[in-house]
Amino acid sequence: MALSAIPAELLVEILLRLPTPEDLIRASAACVSFRRLVADRAFLRRFRKLHPAPLLGFLDNKGFHPAVPPHPSALAASAVASATDFDFTFLPAPYWGWTVREVRDGRVLLDRPCRHDELGPLFKEMVVCDPLHRQYLLLPPIPDDLAAPAVCQILIERDCFADCFLAPSGDEEEAEAMEETSFRVFWLVLLQTKRVVLVFSSHTGQWRAITSLTCSLPGFVLSTWTLLSVSRHYTHGCFYWISCLSEKLLVLDIRRMEFSMPDHPPCVRVLRGDVAIVEAGQGVTVMFVPKPDTSRRIYTVWRNNGWSSTQWQMENEAFSLDSGSFMIGAVGRHLLLHYGMISSVNTGCYTRDVHTLQLERVCASYHHQSEAYCNFLPLLLSSPTVSSSKFYVA
Repeated sequence: MALSAIPAELLVEILLRLPTPEDLIRASAACVSFRRLVADRAFLRRFRKLHPAPLLGFLDNKGFHPAVPPHPSALAASAVASATDFDFTFLPAPYWGWTVREVRDGRVLLDRPCRHDELGPLFKEMVVCDPLHRQYLLLPPIPDDLAAPAVCQILIERDCFADCFLAPSGDEEEAEAMEETSFRVFWLVLLQTKRVVLVFSSHTGQWRAITSLTCSLPGFVLSTWTLLSVSRHYTHGCFYWISCLSEKLLVLDIRRMEFSMPDHPPCVRVLRGDVAIVEAGQGVTVMFVPKPDTSRRIYTVWRNNGWSSTQWQMENEAFSLDSGSFMIGAVGRHLLLHYGMISSVNTGCYTRDVHTLQLERVCASYHHQSEAYCNFLPLLLSSPTVSSSKFYVA
């Protein structure tokens, strides 16, 4: 069939099925008609939904650490590194006062102190930015009437577990707006007798309380949830907090807006843990848990088929790490592994696909508390993820 005889809608379906963003870039350069189809915003939205953004490197307060050859994303990482302001000089001055808290969907959540009393660590100035396109949105302060329940109880109990994090784009609340710049920020404070959860929506520009999450949480013991002992994970609409001091998992389902505390699978108890939670596709979540008495080398594999965040089944086969390596987390369907000097491969940070078990070196070193930075190539596939055209009055 002649190329001109193929209907545009069929060409779109063919181009959507190209396996990688690099393949799409090459196809778009073939002819003007391909370029026109690929550059359409509706097409790009569909492509980004079908294909997860590639891992380009790691971001922390010391800068961006790009993927290096022969990693498939090395060229894209180099292009992003040269085109992106990872020093955040475009943020409100002084830009060096901002601290990176989380990276998700090409967005970066940062904060800086704005008060100097005992509540200072809870109430900070926050900003969400897109460093690739140099756009940011300064979040309004949390309103006093929404913060009051948490403040009053903190002054009584004198202790709490608190976290602030980005919710992924494309969730149900923001889907109706169909804005690629839509996002949510959750502000979570858990006390022994009270739960306070606030959500900022970039669509409305306001904070609101999630009253359905204020109920009691059976099994929650505040003393076992200290910041240094807790790690946070996300898969398929659920945030998981894992504490090395607790026999329970803390789960927040942002689709149903409900908490749960299922039992933690038996594992080695270490500071912040070596547990990894991976998106295995088709709504399936897989948890890798270090098996007791194996020196964190052998992991049991637990599967959740998406029916409930509390229903986990252990796989028959365990997962073993190579000598000289240890698990540091997960991104998408890949485990993040660090190989040291005594391993049989070059030192550095690697990814391992949970389906194919393919091992790929990302970069030469891994920086503690770094955040995985995933994004598409600039210009053609990457569009702004934050709008700077909206301003809100505090």
